[in-house]
Amino acid sequence: MALLGNLRHRPVRRLVQLYLGLALYGVSMALMIRSHLGLDPWDVFHQGLSELTGLTFGTVTIGVGALVLLLWIPLRQRPGIGTVSNVVVIGLVVDATLALLPTGGPLGVRIALLITGIVANGAATALYLGARLGPGPRDGLMTGYVARRPGRSIRLVRTVIEVTVLALGWLLGGTVGVGTVAYALAIGPLAQFFIPLFAVPEGPAPDSTTPPPASAAPATPTG
Repeated sequence: MALLGNLRHRPVRRLVQLYLGLALYGVSMALMIRSHLGLDPWDVFHQGLSELTGLTFGTVTIGVGALVLLLWIPLRQRPGIGTVSNVVVIGLVVDATLALLPTGGPLGVRIALLITGIVANGAATALYLGARLGPGPRDGLMTGYVARRPGRSIRLVRTVIEVTVLALGWLLGGTVGVGTVAYALAIGPLAQFFIPLFAVPEGPAPDSTTPPPASAAPATPTG
């Protein structure tokens, strides 16, 4: 298996796909925010902190991502270029998109914003994960914790973390609504649909292109 963040295999496609995915992720977050119909658990937390501190949503997203990344140290997780980029790019894009999108609007428009945001979020997740340049800091926190404690279920760990940040975000004033439920129900199937479309194949093994010695016998098919 290639090392995490190894760019020797198809570097241009993987970098373009990574940053396209991260930018689309930021746009999708802004669409869901402007729908005012509910956010995913981490964004409820980000929005609550934004309300509390007066910082922009993107600034809070970057700050929380950086703090979560520090938690990788005791878990001995190694970030890739995609992990670090995730912390910075998404926050910058979500603030830029929010500056362009108007607030309010008829319910039908807000529903369309929500649906578009959720679908775009699923595609964005598949794009940046498919580039194989490192998971986001929040996903890495969950997988790293489970790797250090093999008996724990990643689904249970993820649920506990997300319920916790959802509750904290709601207490801080973040938006919980039908969009929160819709996201929870749809993001798994959407990611499962998009990931095979955008997954970059593994590169060849280092010695796979080395021709066999002339005296070597031909390989026997195993069927």
